[in-house]
Amino acid sequence: MEIQANRICREDWLAYAKMLDDRSVDLLYVDPPFNTGKTQSGDAGSYQDAWTTTDAWVEWFHERIAVTLPKIKETGSILIHVDWRTSHRVRVLLDELLGEERFVNHLIWRYGLGGSSPRRFARKHDDILFYCIDPERYYFEPPMVPATSNRMKGQLKKATDVLDIPSINNMADERVGYPTQKPIALLTLLISACSPKGGMVFDPCCGSGTTLVAAQQLGRSFCGCDLNPDAIEIATSRLRMEIKNKAQ
Repeated sequence: MEIQANRICREDWLAYAKMLDDRSVDLLYVDPPFNTGKTQSGDAGSYQDAWTTTDAWVEWFHERIAVTLPKIKETGSILIHVDWRTSHRVRVLLDELLGEERFVNHLIWRYGLGGSSPRRFARKHDDILFYCIDPERYYFEPPMVPATSNRMKGQLKKATDVLDIPSINNMADERVGYPTQKPIALLTLLISACSPKGGMVFDPCCGSGTTLVAAQQLGRSFCGCDLNPDAIEIATSRLRMEIKNKAQ
């Protein structure tokens, strides 16, 4: 099976990555299941997010990322979107597979929503681990965000490693009802910063398709997969709508 640009299919990450050409991907962004130990449910789909142990999850992730890394260009980058459950394990694993010198950033997505606990500080962020293939050649265009200080009021500044982007609320127009859907603003910032115009963005756990929609809006090519048929249906519908809107 030949992988074509701007395509998604129902497939496991491991099998799909094996079909990619070596050094064909400019940006790997993956938002894998977080191993929450439960079924993630929404109005328009659900998926199982449970492994027997964290070690089992790491083994699952290791097998897939090891196959995927040779598919990334020398100028390419890797963004792994995880949370407190596995971020420390993923960073150690990527240091082993790539080398510590290829670590670029530990990004914090501060989303603000969520509950609190009487037994710990409230968890209000996810982690995005940013690695490159070649530290001297990887593509990066610093994203600009609105300044918050009075001195720079109304101006833009370079984004820091803390990304303040609200999560999707129940009334948001972009909400499609798929569990753990990420906001288009987050993926727009990441793809703009970490991939060139016309570059290939690969999302092997594409879920509701936000990465693919953002890539299309930004003039990047994309390919993606997911095992969940609900995810493929929703992502395909969003992409068709995006094409229709562009044609009008």
